[in-house]
This record gives sequence, structure tokens and C-alpha cells, in this order.
Amino acid sequence: MSNTLSTDALDTLFRSARTQNSWLDKPVTDEQLRALYDLAKYGPTSMNTSPARFVFLRTPEAKARLLPALAPGNVDKTRAAPVCVIVAHDHRFHDRLPELFPHRADARAIFEGKPELIETTAFRNGSLQGAYLIVAARALGLDCGPMSGFDAQKVNDEFFPDGDVKVNFLCNLGYGDPGKVLGRLPRLSFDEACTSL
Repeated sequence: MSNTLSTDALDTLFRSARTQNSWLDKPVTDEQLRALYDLAKYGPTSMNTSPARFVFLRTPEAKARLLPALAPGNVDKTRAAPVCVIVAHDHRFHDRLPELFPHRADARAIFEGKPELIETTAFRNGSLQGAYLIVAARALGLDCGPMSGFDAQKVNDEFFPDGDVKVNFLCNLGYGDPGKVLGRLPRLSFDEACTSL
């Protein structure tokens, strides 16, 4: 049985989607954010570790806490976006493994006291979950503007002072202004990026 998505759906998720830098004055609701997470959470992570943590900044006051950490080119678009998501990962993810991966009794112990393994696992799988969030947002009709260009230490100090959670990247969400979208930039071909053995 084939579960291939339609051409229109694939266009929405990938081919027609663009990184957004300008935003329409149209809100994103609490219900939309819950629906977004409730879709993205089903993307796979190793041992179901699910280390990603998402902080949805919606109010001017919340965004004002983030703005000092941003590169100058990211300030105005973040201020204008309906939502800016801090995509982060929790270094204590393994504390939840008895619940999230119950069929392996020693799952938590695999990570306990191994900071390098914890960091690698949290970052890798949190990055995957951040990508799932982008695809889920597009699937639900939202536009995305993922960003680097920020001082990670400032973000961590402001939003995650306990030190267990660390920022990975930022992503603006909302409804992009179609008149201000850049054209599709080139991508590497299969032969340039892939090896099939």
C-alpha cells in the first residue's frame, strides 16, 4: 500500500516552501501551537529520547527578553513575527526514559554520568525534532523562518538559567508576506551530495 503524499502536499512541505523574513499581522493561536507540537512530537528520536524543548515567544515582553541576544539582522523580523520559537534540548532527557522507553529497564543508566553521550544525543535528536517542527508547521499552513545569528550563551542565561536546557536554533512562525519572499536558491544535485554504495 502506498502512502505517498500528493504533489500539492509535497510542494507545501518542501518545493514551494520558503524561509520567511517578513510577516503579515496575523496571529498564531494557542490552539495552533498545541496542534503543531502534537504533530511534531511523533517524529522519531533514538530510544524515544525526545530531548527537544520549545519556548514559544508570542508577546512583545517575551520577545524583548530575546532581542538583546540576536544579531542585528534578526531583530526586526523577530519582533514582527507572530511567534519566535526557541528550539532547545534538555540534557536531563534521560530522566524521562523510564516513562518514554519502558521496555528497556536500563535506559536511563545508559546515559547517567556520561556528559559527552548526553550532549551528542540531546543535540542530534533535538535537532531532528526542530526539523519536525518546521515540517509540521508547514503542514498546518504556517510559514517558518529558522535562524542562527544569536548569542547562545545570552539565550541560555535568560531562558534556561538552571543550565540543563540549551538553545539549538530559533524559528520565527506565522504567515509570511508573499510579496517579500526571495526566489528559490540553488540546491546541490543528487550526484553532488549523495553517494549510493
